[in-house]
Amino acid sequence: MADPKGFLKVTERELPARRPVPVRILDWKEVYEPGDSAVLRRQAGRCMDCGIPFCHKGCPLGNLIPEWNDLTWRGEGRAAIERLHATNNFPEFTGRLCPAPCESACVLGINQPAVTIKQVEVSIIDEAFGNGWVEAEPPGRLTGKTVAIVGSGPAGLAAAQQLTRAGHTVAVFERDDRIGGLLRYGIPDFKMEKRHIESRIRQMQDEGTRFRAGVEIGKDISWSELRARYDAVVVATGATMPRDLPLPGRDLAGVHFAMEYLVESNRATAGDAVPHQITAEGKHVIVIGGGDTGADCIGTAHRQGALSVTNLAIGRRPPGERPEHQPWPMTPTVFEVQSAHEEGGERAYLASTVEFIGNEAGEVRSLRIAETEFVDGRRVPKSGTERDIPADLVLIAMGFTGPEREHLEEQLGAQFTGRGAVERDDEWQSTAPGVFVAGDAGRGQSLIVWAIAEGRAAAASVDAYLMGETSLPAPVRPTDVAIGL
Repeated sequence: MADPKGFLKVTERELPARRPVPVRILDWKEVYEPGDSAVLRRQAGRCMDCGIPFCHKGCPLGNLIPEWNDLTWRGEGRAAIERLHATNNFPEFTGRLCPAPCESACVLGINQPAVTIKQVEVSIIDEAFGNGWVEAEPPGRLTGKTVAIVGSGPAGLAAAQQLTRAGHTVAVFERDDRIGGLLRYGIPDFKMEKRHIESRIRQMQDEGTRFRAGVEIGKDISWSELRARYDAVVVATGATMPRDLPLPGRDLAGVHFAMEYLVESNRATAGDAVPHQITAEGKHVIVIGGGDTGADCIGTAHRQGALSVTNLAIGRRPPGERPEHQPWPMTPTVFEVQSAHEEGGERAYLASTVEFIGNEAGEVRSLRIAETEFVDGRRVPKSGTERDIPADLVLIAMGFTGPEREHLEEQLGAQFTGRGAVERDDEWQSTAPGVFVAGDAGRGQSLIVWAIAEGRAAAASVDAYLMGETSLPAPVRPTDVAIGL
């Protein structure tokens, strides 16, 4: 334990300041100011090194949080990144994008603000990259076995790195023109600049992982052909089918799924020419859905110069503090103010969409909403409360229903669960022999930390399938759930 009295001497959370709103909405850079190392060490010293560290269970990766907190407090950054990398392939991603269920499970959080675990994590990896401590770890020998990873999001990349280091020849297939999956085209740069992806891809290439961008499995190469070419296949395609809102006027111009909008924005930010780009410039924007994707749309709309931004959520506003029915160490549902929410706009709760209203040219011009009421456990629009709000651009950010299934079913014979995910057994293997499933494709829409954990665990099963045994870690099982979820 670094400082036995740290949590008694420092009782408040301290995080790096976010850049001023009028400044940061003029660019696409990450929103935080550089952190203060003295503040970071002070916060790391608040960790109590609990006899039973519940943060381990709160994190699907089982991150060794008390250990690297201690090392950070002592100023031993190189040792800290070694302990962090022991369980997490990509802390530069999770430290920026994960909602930190580990902090909800922090024992200190029983009666004090939790340790700033996420900030300590990202500071460790940023220091490591800055000092050249993140080096390639190529295998000492090759097994002669080949593995195809389909999808280059966090689950696919984690599986690829683990299997490459185990000595297998690994190829990662990505249908987009750049590697990264949702990290690349779903996450705006103000949350994570893409240089972090590039740095990690360079390391993986130096280790021997091969990347094949611009190849769509199912079309360019059939799933059955891929399975015939490789000794094993990992499906890590994510849950990319968006949940729709089939109401009158849904086909009007200007009504889009959130991911259509975010992908085009990310391409434009990367310097690509995007003909007829969906943009919020000079428009009244409505975002339907109160989750992370909705917040990404809000921040993007502000940077594009929207006239107004309104965020609609069908349910009640969450409480500001942990509710009684979600006691520690459960992950509570609480009201959250992300950086995008600070930048302006209106957030409306108990708002049910009734109809998209357009003009004679077939363009959306307003949205009819009503107050939500609960009838027999269902959320429905309350009659007589309807009102119209102006809308030139409507973005549907209501989550995802599962992976694209057509080609997997037809070409591979893969089966799906009743919830639309790819069926898999306790060893991460689908109903097609030698084909494994990791991340949102098998779990359904979830957190980045679960994707990385499942990629690591699936890699261990693939290694055992190919070699008869494995020494790779398997932090989770397909049936595992998060605390409180």
